[in-house]
Amino acid sequence: MKNKIVRSALLSFALISFTIQQSNATMTDTNYVSVSQQLLYAIRTGDRSDTFIKLLEDADEKALQKELQTDALKKAFWLNIYNAFVQKLLSENPGKYKNRNAFFSDKQIVIAHHKLSFDNIEHGILRRSKIKWSLGYLNKPFAGNFEKTFRVDILDKRIHFALNCGAKSCPPIAYYDPAKIDMQLRLAMINYLRNETEYNTASNIIYLPKIMDWFGVISAGKKML
Repeated sequence: MKNKIVRSALLSFALISFTIQQSNATMTDTNYVSVSQQLLYAIRTGDRSDTFIKLLEDADEKALQKELQTDALKKAFWLNIYNAFVQKLLSENPGKYKNRNAFFSDKQIVIAHHKLSFDNIEHGILRRSKIKWSLGYLNKPFAGNFEKTFRVDILDKRIHFALNCGAKSCPPIAYYDPAKIDMQLRLAMINYLRNETEYNTASNIIYLPKIMDWFGVISAGKKML
Protein backbone atom coordinates (compact mmCIF):
# COMPACT_ATOMS: atom_id res chain seq x y z
CA MET A 1 0.00 0.00 0.00
CA LYS A 2 2.86 2.38 0.83
CA ASN A 3 4.33 1.98 -2.67
CA LYS A 4 0.98 2.80 -4.28
CA ILE A 5 0.64 5.90 -2.13
CA VAL A 6 4.10 7.15 -3.08
CA ARG A 7 3.49 6.48 -6.77
CA SER A 8 0.15 8.26 -6.54
CA ALA A 9 1.86 11.21 -4.86
CA LEU A 10 4.30 11.49 -7.75
CA LEU A 11 1.51 11.50 -10.32
CA SER A 12 -0.50 13.99 -8.29
CA PHE A 13 2.54 16.26 -8.05
CA ALA A 14 2.98 16.06 -11.80
CA LEU A 15 -0.65 16.96 -12.46
CA ILE A 16 -0.68 19.81 -9.95
CA SER A 17 2.53 21.26 -11.37
CA PHE A 18 1.15 21.23 -14.90
CA THR A 19 -1.04 24.10 -16.07
CA ILE A 20 -2.75 23.79 -19.43
CA GLN A 21 -2.52 26.89 -21.57
CA GLN A 22 -4.48 26.68 -24.80
CA SER A 23 -2.33 28.05 -27.62
CA ASN A 24 -3.70 30.24 -30.41
CA ALA A 25 -0.24 31.42 -31.44
CA THR A 26 1.34 31.21 -34.84
CA MET A 27 4.12 28.67 -35.41
CA THR A 28 6.88 31.27 -35.06
CA ASP A 29 5.76 32.47 -31.61
CA THR A 30 4.41 29.22 -30.20
CA ASN A 31 5.60 28.11 -26.77
CA TYR A 32 6.74 24.63 -27.78
CA VAL A 33 7.45 23.45 -24.24
CA SER A 34 3.84 24.25 -23.41
CA VAL A 35 2.74 22.37 -26.53
CA SER A 36 4.74 19.33 -25.40
CA GLN A 37 2.96 19.42 -22.04
CA GLN A 38 -0.44 19.83 -23.67
CA LEU A 39 0.27 16.94 -26.04
CA LEU A 40 1.17 14.59 -23.19
CA TYR A 41 -1.83 15.73 -21.16
CA ALA A 42 -4.18 15.19 -24.11
CA ILE A 43 -2.87 11.68 -24.75
CA ARG A 44 -3.00 10.72 -21.07
CA THR A 45 -6.58 11.96 -20.71
CA GLY A 46 -7.85 10.65 -24.04
CA ASP A 47 -8.43 14.09 -25.55
CA ARG A 48 -7.68 14.97 -29.18
CA SER A 49 -3.98 15.44 -29.76
CA ASP A 50 -3.96 16.18 -33.52
CA THR A 51 -3.57 19.95 -33.13
CA PHE A 52 -0.53 19.63 -30.89
CA ILE A 53 1.09 17.00 -33.11
CA LYS A 54 0.59 19.24 -36.15
CA LEU A 55 2.11 22.24 -34.34
CA LEU A 56 5.18 20.17 -33.50
CA GLU A 57 5.49 18.74 -37.01
CA ASP A 58 5.31 22.20 -38.59
CA ALA A 59 7.38 23.93 -35.91
CA ASP A 60 9.83 26.53 -37.11
CA GLU A 61 13.25 25.00 -36.39
CA LYS A 62 14.90 28.34 -35.67
CA ALA A 63 12.07 29.36 -33.34
CA LEU A 64 12.34 26.02 -31.52
CA GLN A 65 16.11 26.45 -31.23
CA LYS A 66 15.65 29.98 -29.89
CA GLU A 67 13.23 28.70 -27.23
CA LEU A 68 15.25 25.69 -26.08
CA GLN A 69 18.29 27.63 -24.91
CA THR A 70 18.96 25.84 -21.61
CA ASP A 71 19.26 22.22 -20.53
CA ALA A 72 16.20 22.69 -18.29
CA LEU A 73 14.08 23.66 -21.30
CA LYS A 74 15.56 20.89 -23.46
CA LYS A 75 15.00 18.18 -20.85
CA ALA A 76 11.42 19.21 -20.15
CA PHE A 77 10.52 19.44 -23.84
CA TRP A 78 12.12 16.19 -25.00
CA LEU A 79 10.99 14.15 -21.98
CA ASN A 80 7.40 15.24 -22.63
CA ILE A 81 7.73 14.46 -26.35
CA TYR A 82 9.24 11.01 -25.72
CA ASN A 83 6.67 9.97 -23.13
CA ALA A 84 3.76 11.37 -25.13
CA PHE A 85 4.60 9.51 -28.32
CA VAL A 86 5.34 6.22 -26.53
CA GLN A 87 1.86 6.37 -25.02
CA LYS A 88 0.23 7.42 -28.28
CA LEU A 89 1.84 4.76 -30.47
CA LEU A 90 1.32 1.91 -28.01
CA SER A 91 -2.31 2.90 -27.38
CA GLU A 92 -2.92 2.82 -31.14
CA ASN A 93 -1.06 -0.45 -31.69
CA PRO A 94 0.16 -2.35 -28.59
CA GLY A 95 1.66 -5.01 -30.87
CA LYS A 96 4.40 -2.59 -31.90
CA TYR A 97 6.22 -3.31 -28.66
CA LYS A 98 6.75 -6.96 -29.64
CA ASN A 99 9.63 -5.85 -31.88
CA ARG A 100 11.32 -3.68 -29.31
CA ASN A 101 14.36 -2.78 -31.42
CA ALA A 102 12.21 -1.57 -34.30
CA PHE A 103 9.88 0.32 -31.97
CA PHE A 104 12.72 2.43 -30.60
CA SER A 105 14.83 2.74 -33.75
CA ASP A 106 12.11 3.46 -36.35
CA LYS A 107 11.57 7.15 -37.10
CA GLN A 108 7.95 7.66 -36.05
CA ILE A 109 8.05 11.19 -34.62
CA VAL A 110 8.18 14.44 -36.60
CA ILE A 111 9.49 17.59 -34.90
CA ALA A 112 10.15 20.74 -36.96
CA HIS A 113 9.97 18.69 -40.19
CA HIS A 114 12.63 16.24 -38.93
CA LYS A 115 11.79 12.56 -38.54
CA LEU A 116 13.08 11.17 -35.25
CA SER A 117 13.11 7.84 -33.44
CA PHE A 118 12.86 7.29 -29.70
CA ASP A 119 16.55 6.37 -29.79
CA ASN A 120 17.33 9.69 -31.50
CA ILE A 121 15.60 11.54 -28.66
CA GLU A 122 16.91 9.46 -25.77
CA HIS A 123 20.48 8.73 -26.81
CA GLY A 124 21.14 11.48 -29.34
CA ILE A 125 19.52 14.45 -27.56
CA LEU A 126 18.94 13.60 -23.89
CA ARG A 127 22.10 11.48 -23.44
CA ARG A 128 24.16 13.86 -25.59
CA SER A 129 25.08 11.85 -28.70
CA LYS A 130 25.53 8.34 -27.36
CA ILE A 131 25.30 4.96 -29.11
CA LYS A 132 23.70 1.99 -27.34
CA TRP A 133 26.22 -0.79 -26.76
CA SER A 134 25.55 -3.84 -24.61
CA LEU A 135 25.02 -2.65 -21.01
CA GLY A 136 26.59 0.73 -21.63
CA TYR A 137 27.05 3.25 -24.40
CA LEU A 138 29.71 4.77 -26.60
CA ASN A 139 30.19 8.37 -27.63
CA LYS A 140 28.90 9.04 -31.13
CA PRO A 141 31.76 10.44 -33.24
CA PHE A 142 29.55 12.03 -35.90
CA ALA A 143 26.24 13.58 -34.88
CA GLY A 144 23.85 15.29 -37.28
CA ASN A 145 23.21 19.04 -37.20
CA PHE A 146 19.73 18.70 -35.69
CA GLU A 147 21.05 16.50 -32.89
CA LYS A 148 23.98 18.81 -32.15
CA THR A 149 21.64 21.81 -32.09
CA PHE A 150 19.11 20.35 -29.65
CA ARG A 151 21.11 17.96 -27.47
CA VAL A 152 21.76 18.80 -23.82
CA ASP A 153 25.07 20.29 -22.78
CA ILE A 154 25.40 18.07 -19.69
CA LEU A 155 24.04 14.53 -19.33
CA ASP A 156 21.61 14.24 -16.42
CA LYS A 157 21.53 10.56 -15.42
CA ARG A 158 18.20 11.07 -13.66
CA ILE A 159 16.43 11.00 -17.03
CA HIS A 160 16.63 7.21 -16.61
CA PHE A 161 13.84 7.62 -14.04
CA ALA A 162 11.78 9.95 -16.23
CA LEU A 163 11.60 8.14 -19.58
CA ASN A 164 8.63 5.79 -19.80
CA CYS A 165 9.37 3.19 -22.48
CA GLY A 166 6.08 1.33 -22.09
CA ALA A 167 7.51 -1.57 -20.08
CA LYS A 168 5.90 -2.65 -16.80
CA SER A 169 8.92 -1.62 -14.74
CA CYS A 170 9.23 1.82 -16.35
CA PRO A 171 8.77 4.96 -14.25
CA PRO A 172 5.31 6.58 -14.02
CA ILE A 173 4.59 9.43 -16.41
CA ALA A 174 4.92 13.04 -15.29
CA TYR A 175 4.50 16.37 -17.07
CA TYR A 176 7.87 18.10 -16.95
CA ASP A 177 8.20 21.83 -16.41
CA PRO A 178 11.56 23.58 -17.07
CA ALA A 179 11.09 25.82 -14.04
CA LYS A 180 10.77 22.76 -11.78
CA ILE A 181 12.74 20.15 -13.73
CA ASP A 182 15.49 19.66 -11.15
CA MET A 183 13.00 19.08 -8.33
CA GLN A 184 10.82 16.89 -10.55
CA LEU A 185 13.71 14.67 -11.66
CA ARG A 186 14.93 14.32 -8.08
CA LEU A 187 11.43 13.37 -6.96
CA ALA A 188 11.08 10.92 -9.87
CA MET A 189 14.37 9.25 -8.94
CA ILE A 190 13.59 8.99 -5.21
CA ASN A 191 10.04 7.72 -5.69
CA TYR A 192 11.01 5.20 -8.35
CA LEU A 193 13.75 3.70 -6.21
CA ARG A 194 11.46 3.59 -3.17
CA ASN A 195 8.76 1.84 -5.16
CA GLU A 196 10.81 -0.60 -7.20
CA THR A 197 13.76 -1.67 -5.02
CA GLU A 198 13.73 -4.20 -2.21
CA TYR A 199 16.32 -4.66 0.53
CA ASN A 200 16.80 -8.04 2.19
CA THR A 201 18.25 -7.26 5.60
CA ALA A 202 19.17 -10.89 6.29
CA SER A 203 21.29 -11.32 3.16
CA ASN A 204 22.24 -7.62 2.85
CA ILE A 205 21.16 -7.71 -0.80
CA ILE A 206 19.32 -4.98 -2.71
CA TYR A 207 17.02 -6.16 -5.52
CA LEU A 208 16.66 -3.73 -8.41
CA PRO A 209 14.19 -3.58 -11.33
CA LYS A 210 15.31 -4.63 -14.79
CA ILE A 211 15.70 -1.11 -16.16
CA MET A 212 18.55 -0.52 -13.71
CA ASP A 213 20.52 -2.95 -15.86
CA TRP A 214 20.11 -0.83 -19.01
CA PHE A 215 23.22 1.22 -19.82
CA GLY A 216 24.58 0.31 -16.40
CA VAL A 217 28.18 -0.02 -17.51
CA ILE A 218 30.13 2.31 -19.77
CA SER A 219 33.13 1.27 -21.81
CA ALA A 220 35.58 2.20 -19.07
CA GLY A 221 33.85 -0.22 -16.73
CA LYS A 222 32.44 2.46 -14.43
CA LYS A 223 28.91 2.30 -13.08
CA MET A 224 26.21 4.83 -13.82
CA LEU A 225 22.56 5.12 -12.79
